[in-house]
Amino acid sequence: MQETSINKRSVMVLPIILLSYFMILLDNSIIFTGTVKIAQDLALNQAQLSWVSNAYSLTFGGLLLLGGRSGDLFGRRKMYNIGLVIFAIGSLFVGLAGSPVAIIMARAFQGIGSAILAPTTLAILMDNFEGEERTKAVAAYGATAGIGSSVGLIIGGVLASQFSWRDGFFINVPISIIMFILAMLFIEEKDTIEGKIDIFGSITSVIGMIALVYSIVGESNNIIALVIAFVFIGLFIRQEAKTSSPIMPLSLFANKERLGAYIARFTFLGAMLALWFLTPQMMQNYLGYSPLTSGLAFFPLSITIFLSSLQVSRLTKKFGNGKLMVIGLTIVALGMFGLSLFNENSNYWIGIAIPMMIIGIGQGFSLSPLTASGIAHTTADEAGAASGVVNMVHQIGGSIGLSVVIAFSSAVTNPVSSFRLQMLIATIFIVISLLAAIFFVLPQSKKK
Repeated sequence: MQETSINKRSVMVLPIILLSYFMILLDNSIIFTGTVKIAQDLALNQAQLSWVSNAYSLTFGGLLLLGGRSGDLFGRRKMYNIGLVIFAIGSLFVGLAGSPVAIIMARAFQGIGSAILAPTTLAILMDNFEGEERTKAVAAYGATAGIGSSVGLIIGGVLASQFSWRDGFFINVPISIIMFILAMLFIEEKDTIEGKIDIFGSITSVIGMIALVYSIVGESNNIIALVIAFVFIGLFIRQEAKTSSPIMPLSLFANKERLGAYIARFTFLGAMLALWFLTPQMMQNYLGYSPLTSGLAFFPLSITIFLSSLQVSRLTKKFGNGKLMVIGLTIVALGMFGLSLFNENSNYWIGIAIPMMIIGIGQGFSLSPLTASGIAHTTADEAGAASGVVNMVHQIGGSIGLSVVIAFSSAVTNPVSSFRLQMLIATIFIVISLLAAIFFVLPQSKKK
C-alpha cells in the first residue's frame, strides 16, 4: 500500500509542476497579443502600456534568486503554495483593474508570485526525479518553457479578439486553487537545509536586479539605474563570496557545463523573446493581421516544439545532453536566419511559417538540454539556488536581448527592413548560444 501511494505521488508531481510553470509563461505571452485591447479598455498611453509588462519583469527578475533560495531554507512545498497564493491574488487584481495604476501594481504583485513559483517548481522536480526519469521530467519542463510562450500568443490572440483579455488572468484563480490542493495532497515536503536568509545579500540582489531590469526597460534615468545595478550587483557578489549561507552560491558558476548553459540560455532567450514580441507586431502592422490571426500564425512554431520535445529523452540517451544542445541550437540558428530573409515578396508560408517550423524543431531540442545543464552536478542544498539562476538568466536574458534588438533596429523605419534586421540580430544571439554550448557544455558532457 505504501509503494502504491508513493507511485501515485510521483505520477502527480510532474503535471502539477508543468501546469504551474505553464500558467506563469502563459500570462506573459497573453500580454504580447493583448496589448492593443488592454490599451483601449484602460486608456493607456504608450509609456503606461509598456509598464504593464515592465512592472512584472521588475519584480519577477529582481526576486528570482531570493525566491529560489527560500525554498531550500523554508521548504519547497510551503514556498510553492505561498507563490501560488500571491500569483492568484495578483491575477485576480489584474483582471479587475480599472485604471493604469491598478493594472501596473497588480502586475508587479503577480511578478512576486512568479519569482517564487518558477524556481520552486524546478527544484521540486529535482527532488522527485532521478536518473532517466529526471531526464524525461526535465525534457517536459524545457518543452513547457517553449510551448507555454508560443501557445500564450495564440490564446492571447483568441481572448483579445473573441472574449476579453481579462479572462486570461481570471482563469488563473481557480487553477491556482486546484494546484494548491493538489500540492498539499501529492507533493511531499523535503528536509530543509540549515541556514538563514542572507539579509544583506537579499537586499543587494533585489536592488541590483531591479535596477538592471529598469536600466533596460525604463523610459528615463537609465544610465543612473545601470550604475546602481553595477554597484549593488558587485556588493551582492562580494557578499556571496564571504557568507556561509548565500542565496546564490558562487560555486554554481565554477562548473563549466553550468556556466556554459547559463550563457547559452541568456542569449537564447534574448533571441526568442525578440521573436515572440516583434513578430506579432510585424504581422499586425505590415501584413494587416488581427490579434487572433497573428496569434494563430504561431501554431507552426508551437506544434513543432511539441513534437520535437517528445523525442528529447530518446535523443539525449543516443547523443548525450551536450551534443543534442548543439544540434538544437544549430537548427534554431538556421530557422532564425530564414526569418531574416523575409521581404516584400514573401508570403506567410514561405517567409514565416517554414522558418518558424525549423525554429520550433531546434527549440524543442535545445531548451531541455539547457535546463538540464543549468542544474547539472548540484547538491540537494543547491537545488533551489540553481533553479533560481536558471530562471534568472531566462528572464533577464529575454529582457536584455529584446532591448538590444530594438535599440539596434530603431533607426530603420521600413517595417519589413526593420524585421529583417531584428531577426538577423536574433540569429547572432543564437550563434553566441551555440558557441557557449560547443566550448563550455559539450566538453564537460563528453566526460560523463
